Amino acid sequence: MSSTLDLIATGSAVGSLLPPLTAIVQKPKWSAGIKPVVAVVAALVGGVATVASAGGLAQFQHGPLPALAGVAAVLAASQTTYDLIWKPSKIAPAVEDVTSGSARTTG
Repeated sequence: MSSTLDLIATGSAVGSLLPPLTAIVQKPKWSAGIKPVVAVVAALVGGVATVASAGGLAQFQHGPLPALAGVAAVLAASQTTYDLIWKPSKIAPAVEDVTSGSARTTG
């Protein structure tokens, strides 16, 4: 069984790589209100997948804390790395543009 710290470390790694994958789904024309919802839902799905792959239902053996820690780590890492790395580097916005087939008009 993975420890809570292992789940947090794995969740952080998954979350750090999630923003460019989320950008594949998102479209530049979507409203500013819908994009964060899509990003959070993607992070929650990624968190659940991370927990399931790192120990599955056995994570609930000692209560929900290990599973919740893994999901929270994915969410926190994805939002933080998007704001600090992926958005300023313009990688995530460029992925949105390429996968939507449109050119971004505002920067």
